[in-house]
Amino acid sequence: MPDYLLYCHNILFLLVIFSLVPLPLTLIELCLPAAVSPYKLQPKVRLPAASFFRCYKDVMRVFIFIVGPLQLSSYPTVKLVGIRTGLPLPSLWEVAAQLAVYFLVEDYGNYWIHRLMHGKWGYEKIHHVHHEFTAPIGFAAPYAHWAEVLLLGIPSFVGPAIAPCHMITFWFWIALRQLEAIETHSGYDFPLSPTKFIPFYGGAEYHDYHHYVGGQSQSNFASVFTYCDYIYGTDKGYRYHKAYLTKLKEQQGNGHLNGEVNGFNYNQKSE
Repeated sequence: MPDYLLYCHNILFLLVIFSLVPLPLTLIELCLPAAVSPYKLQPKVRLPAASFFRCYKDVMRVFIFIVGPLQLSSYPTVKLVGIRTGLPLPSLWEVAAQLAVYFLVEDYGNYWIHRLMHGKWGYEKIHHVHHEFTAPIGFAAPYAHWAEVLLLGIPSFVGPAIAPCHMITFWFWIALRQLEAIETHSGYDFPLSPTKFIPFYGGAEYHDYHHYVGGQSQSNFASVFTYCDYIYGTDKGYRYHKAYLTKLKEQQGNGHLNGEVNGFNYNQKSE
């Protein structure tokens, strides 16, 4: 198969993952909400089916007119930086090491772009679109202004440019990054999620707080890990809120506040 067609599999992977991965939880939330209600981060927010469909439709519009053409036209750059397609296939150790670099590099770049987006001009002109969902859903992970999609796509390619990989590793990277974004925007915090065992991983609860606070938020800018927010002091509002909930839980008992604390019921906003 020609190398260009191999590279174009990225588009297929993105489409399939985005369309199918959020679907089971969406159907459960719409048809059997009581089954997942204890794990919903903002339990008082219930979106109708029309909101899910509108979100999917708007994301697909950006995918067709922005993401797809960008993927198709970026192949020369991918070859230029040294991403290969031939044998031998990469070892598991090589794949794991390169993916770790990609996640760290992308997270750092994404942090600063996201933080700049929360300036007055960036938020009003671009980033406010992504924050239309104050209680995020999986389909809203890539829901954003087309300019934001382009800007936040840059850090995703910096890692592979620094440490060129095999095309299979590149596929894994694109797929895992999309899966992470969907999980982070799911709106649910499941106690047995495998991601809870990843050191410094933010997850749905961490990012959900950022969406709830909205445009005024100066907390939790990181996309995957928490180290940037900790280093630069932009997790103070979140840590204050967590301490506040813990204090309430200690004072009034688990039984009285369990639904609100585990449901991350935001009664007090902190930037």
